[in-house]
Amino acid sequence: MKRAPRIAAIQDLSGFGRCSTTVVLPVLSAMGGQCCPMLTAYLSAHTAFPPSPHSVFLDLSDQMSETAAHWAELGVTFDAIYSGFLGSAGQIAQIEAFYRQFRRADTLVLVDPVMGDHGKPYRTYTPELCRRMEELAAQADVITPNLTEASLLLGEDYTSCPGDEAGLRAWLERLSLDGQRSVVLTGVGLHPGVTGAGCFDRETGRISFAMARQEPARFSGTGDLFASVLLGSLLRGEGLADASQRAADFVQHCVAYTLAVGTPLPEGVQFEPLLGELMGPAPSRTDVR
Repeated sequence: MKRAPRIAAIQDLSGFGRCSTTVVLPVLSAMGGQCCPMLTAYLSAHTAFPPSPHSVFLDLSDQMSETAAHWAELGVTFDAIYSGFLGSAGQIAQIEAFYRQFRRADTLVLVDPVMGDHGKPYRTYTPELCRRMEELAAQADVITPNLTEASLLLGEDYTSCPGDEAGLRAWLERLSLDGQRSVVLTGVGLHPGVTGAGCFDRETGRISFAMARQEPARFSGTGDLFASVLLGSLLRGEGLADASQRAADFVQHCVAYTLAVGTPLPEGVQFEPLLGELMGPAPSRTDVR
């Protein structure tokens, strides 16, 4: 019997608020993957909540190397390595060591270069960590930055983010490092009322756009949701453009559902009741591009 695709998910764990591991694990499991978390940090609540004297942020760097050593003892292999939010700059070297130990020729490496949003880095992200994240992203097969993270990777001011197709194409090509990696740039819109992602596929050299209806709210954790659906689709053999469209459609559906049931915005999108949509083939859809 063929085993399920196995993914090393190098992510933080937030005790409250839907993001990172609490999104990654159920989504990839629903899509038929075996998700193996390696935790980078524990947070009592995700960073969209205001800081408090009681906020917990626990750097789990020491446990990462021990986890990798144990997995090596067990002879574990991975079909994909997927990293997201990191607890400190020193974790970059640990992930690079993980690549050397576990990355095979056919292992898909996805780096979600989580650094910030709305034009600003997250409060735990130092300039050194942002610089090292650029080095890590250079080793990926696929990266999934939002516009804030793309501007940091390119050394551009956030105010210069492109708003038209020609500008987005130029940024996608630059982010691809001359075609060395695929890029899915999230949070872009080609015209009012839609939002989604611009995609550069290194296999074909083609640029495409995956758009879905824009809902009247912004939630934390949607980037994690998008990247997880994208990876699950790629591991099923879907092309980058189709995988990106599936991810854009699912995020839009989850946001619409969350608004309809009245879930508070800081808690993140209520995706759990909709996981069944990810278990079968991609649904037919009306083109909104």
